[in-house]
Amino acid sequence: MKKDTLLKSTLILAAAALVARALGIFQRVPLDYLMDDLGNIYYNNANSIYLLLLIVATAGIPSAVSKMVSGRYAVGRVREAQQVYRAAMLFGAIAGVVITIGLWLIAPVIASSILKEPEAATAIRAIAPSLLLFPMIAMMRGYFQGRQFVTAGGISQIIEQILRVVAAVVIAYAFYAIDPTNEEGIAAGGAFGSVFGSIGAFIVMLYYSRKLKSSDRLEPRIQADPSRQLRLRSIYKELFNLSIPVVMTGITVQLLYTMDNFMIKSLTVGHFDQETINHWAAVYGMNAQSIAGIPIILAVALSQSIIPHISSAHALKDADKVGQQASLAVRIALFSGMPVVLLLGVGAFSVNGLLFEKPIGSQVVAMLTLGTIFQIGMMVTNSILLGISEPKKATMHALTGVLIKVVLSFALAPFFGVYGIIAATTACFIWALIFNVLSLRKRSRFKFLGKRWLPFLLTVVIVAAAIGFAEWGVLAICGGLPDKLAFFLAFGVMGGLLAVLYPALLVYLGVVTAAEISTYPKAVRRLLAPFMKLRAGLRG
Repeated sequence: MKKDTLLKSTLILAAAALVARALGIFQRVPLDYLMDDLGNIYYNNANSIYLLLLIVATAGIPSAVSKMVSGRYAVGRVREAQQVYRAAMLFGAIAGVVITIGLWLIAPVIASSILKEPEAATAIRAIAPSLLLFPMIAMMRGYFQGRQFVTAGGISQIIEQILRVVAAVVIAYAFYAIDPTNEEGIAAGGAFGSVFGSIGAFIVMLYYSRKLKSSDRLEPRIQADPSRQLRLRSIYKELFNLSIPVVMTGITVQLLYTMDNFMIKSLTVGHFDQETINHWAAVYGMNAQSIAGIPIILAVALSQSIIPHISSAHALKDADKVGQQASLAVRIALFSGMPVVLLLGVGAFSVNGLLFEKPIGSQVVAMLTLGTIFQIGMMVTNSILLGISEPKKATMHALTGVLIKVVLSFALAPFFGVYGIIAATTACFIWALIFNVLSLRKRSRFKFLGKRWLPFLLTVVIVAAAIGFAEWGVLAICGGLPDKLAFFLAFGVMGGLLAVLYPALLVYLGVVTAAEISTYPKAVRRLLAPFMKLRAGLRG
């Protein structure tokens, strides 16, 4: 088994996450047709609680495991790395049992007292058993990332999503066929699909664990392994010292989305009519979060793949490499994330109408999606701070951002409803990103765009205006066609225009230089080569 480079690791994880996200949307589309607003609310609440508790159950340990394992392998302390892995797996097994039983028991309390939706308890209980295996799966993925073998985690994500989606749709449809009005049962059936996904992912990780163990036996033994026998207490102390700040930053996004789901109802009651509030809650949880989750796919992959590379360089005290890898990661996140944000945000009406039953709530989708560019930056810089052993800084920035979000939500929601809540969430991302970047500049040789910021912002404005005008034009011309076909054509034209205009402007305006392109993978260099020739011809 060969180690993966930063770019290869990122591409593998991004591809896996893209497939997982596409399958996740595929699952939500039929569920949207099977359930009304109440059923969507039950399912979204159960899924939000599941995702939140999954982060708590793993306590950020996968990222800590990745850092501890990569750092120890970098300096030859292999036996210590193996001890860390075994301790993490023990914690994962115990956490899975405790949190599964706990969620099952308190589901009625959460549904009635917190969510104010007693019928959601069934969906929450249906999704609880999937938490039994996922903590251990997360530990295994963290170990493989620390060893810089990310293929196993990527494949396990794909298998997990395939099984989850198929099971969710089949079970939900079975309940629908029995009683189409049983929103509670249909939502529970969709939630139960996650159990099958966890089983499939665990089997895949077991297979790759055995394969890696066999590969390790063929490697020559390290003669001067300075490892020592670590006490379980010392391992957990180091793990939690790293993982507690990680969970506080990693939980931020899911915490904010979960808070938003609650606040849409609690902070707008009495200020807007109940039908509007239910519509906002359903659209935000089903449509907006699904589409807004697409642009962050690469950021999630970068956040995972950057940790072992930064940690290894930091362990070897290679400040130049730390700065180089950190700067590269942030540029990749920004340059690749922005066009997706623009396509899905500016073109939200067509995207929403194409994927879901109707393009209702497209303004909500657009606002949440456009704000994800700041979320992308926050996530990547959080991981870089962890890699240089400064997770507490990221934690402080995230927590203060959450406090600002809460204050702004209370202030804005009574007047602007869901739009005020989304604006408060975006403000949290911006706050955390700004202070993460300031911390990186103080602690590493971090360089980003410098004087190229103005050309980049000009590129963004031009592209946004172009695809917005293109969408308006296509929908106006195709007014007599079926809605789905018109939305598809609009999306195709916007995507084609973006694919040409965005890289052309990046190159022509000097945002991406020839020297920088020479360091990119061969496939990316080939993609940008025609634009470089065009720029040379125009300026010649």
